[in-house]
Amino acid sequence: MRRVHSIDELAKEENIGRVTISRLKAAGIENLEDLVLYNPEELEELTGIDFERALRVIRTARRIVGWEARAIPGKEYASLLKKREALTTGVSSIDALTGGGLAVYDIHEFAGEFGSGKTQLCHQLAVTVQLPPSRGGLGGGVVYIDTEGTFSPERIESISARFGVEDPLSNIYVFRPLSVDELEEFVVRELSRLVKGGSRLIIVDSVIALYRAQFRGREWLAMRQQRINYMLDWVKRLSRLYSLVAVITNQVVSVPSAWGVAVKLPAGGNIIAHASTHRFLLKKTGDAFLLEVLDSPRLARGASVEFRIEEDGLHDAR
Repeated sequence: MRRVHSIDELAKEENIGRVTISRLKAAGIENLEDLVLYNPEELEELTGIDFERALRVIRTARRIVGWEARAIPGKEYASLLKKREALTTGVSSIDALTGGGLAVYDIHEFAGEFGSGKTQLCHQLAVTVQLPPSRGGLGGGVVYIDTEGTFSPERIESISARFGVEDPLSNIYVFRPLSVDELEEFVVRELSRLVKGGSRLIIVDSVIALYRAQFRGREWLAMRQQRINYMLDWVKRLSRLYSLVAVITNQVVSVPSAWGVAVKLPAGGNIIAHASTHRFLLKKTGDAFLLEVLDSPRLARGASVEFRIEEDGLHDAR
């Protein structure tokens, strides 16, 4: 479990009184790591603290936990990226394609039609994250946000037997939101608690389902996009602060092309496209499945690998 700093440490600082600390606690903010996640506007709205005081306590929290607002030399940054932890998918060809697995800090989007393997991959990742680093895991748990009701404890057990993970369900926290508001409240107010308890992977399967259902019609499109952006921004904040791997799945839509043939593209438009660090498309191809790179800052667009799905999870193609 990671060390956390109590919110009471603010009492040692000048110009931060007990009333301010009490308001933070009343809002559910119990430690400084939680406080670092907020911006002043959010904190003002949540606690009733005025903007200037909110700005002061957030900056103080950053200083205490060592979260510095500073630029670093390019070589140092490159070195940090190379040293990042990465999570194995359990499929060597996919790990090779992604440069060693799914890296912490990044949001990995996997889009595809029904039956293309998105949820199967999520189940396997929920197991491999529990492996020790020596075997490609992160030695931690997972928070599995299931918006479509497809999480299967039985599937987890089958996959875990292959990887030798005992009692895998004890390290998986499943949340089944019924609405967009419930999803966002969980991500903003509850997710950090589970992360501090040892979870190293966040899965949202799928990211678009509830938003599509709740915000119907073009007149709601702008609101839908803003809400998706806000939720994913919080996932990104948590991933950066706590060195997490973030995985989202996405549905697809048919888009007419210039040559008259409809193509399948991820739903959600530019908001999800910009929020995702790496975007992949999953397809069913005969007896196998295909994973293709749609967009990535460091992976070749159009690069692809095949894999197969068996009773005990995802494997390399024969």
